[in-house]
Amino acid sequence: MKLGLDNSKESTRDIILRTIRQRHQATVNELAEAADVSPVTVRHHLNVLQAESLLESESVRRKVGRPYHVYSLSAKGLELFPKRYASLSSRLLEELKNQFPPEVVTSIFQGVVEGIVEEHRAEFEALELEERLAYLVELLAEEGFLARWEKREDRYHIIEYSCPYLSLGHEHAEICHFDRDLIVAVLDTEVEQHSCMLSGDSCCQFSFVPAPVETPNRKNGLRLMEKNG
Repeated sequence: MKLGLDNSKESTRDIILRTIRQRHQATVNELAEAADVSPVTVRHHLNVLQAESLLESESVRRKVGRPYHVYSLSAKGLELFPKRYASLSSRLLEELKNQFPPEVVTSIFQGVVEGIVEEHRAEFEALELEERLAYLVELLAEEGFLARWEKREDRYHIIEYSCPYLSLGHEHAEICHFDRDLIVAVLDTEVEQHSCMLSGDSCCQFSFVPAPVETPNRKNGLRLMEKNG
């Protein structure tokens, strides 16, 4: 039985994903009927989707005949479909701001950042600066930010091209400090912000000048200057 939906504007891949999402599980023949293509074509798409870790399959045994497979979305596959997280988050933030003074709300956000940092501290605290920057980019990606770092002359720059909280930030600007606080905590240095997507810029950009490396010769020289002074 076909669903009463217009598939003309959807790709076969999208129809397969949507059908599995709606039915929770589906066979090759069910997907072929929903997409109006052959089972061979469906199997090709299923192989690609499984290679991308978007689907899971399960073998089902029958009393008579060979077992067949049913397909369902993996956790990664479920993330392709929009959820009402933004709406719920906005309402929760609004309620927090109604019940607590601004400094308490700020403290709550800082506590979230501190929790993330402490969870990962053992993984980055022994890293050199550029290794730590690379780790920071990966950590930002885990939190939904697409970012990269680069060095220009004596400054390091962190550039974010996407923000998972952009729509939320228009109503609750406090959330805009989340990524900055995370950057400062991981790098253990203050940063300067040059642009912000919330202000209409194409990216959020931060920079900092690294602290000078304390070599043994430099340390001895400083001690000698202090002694002579």
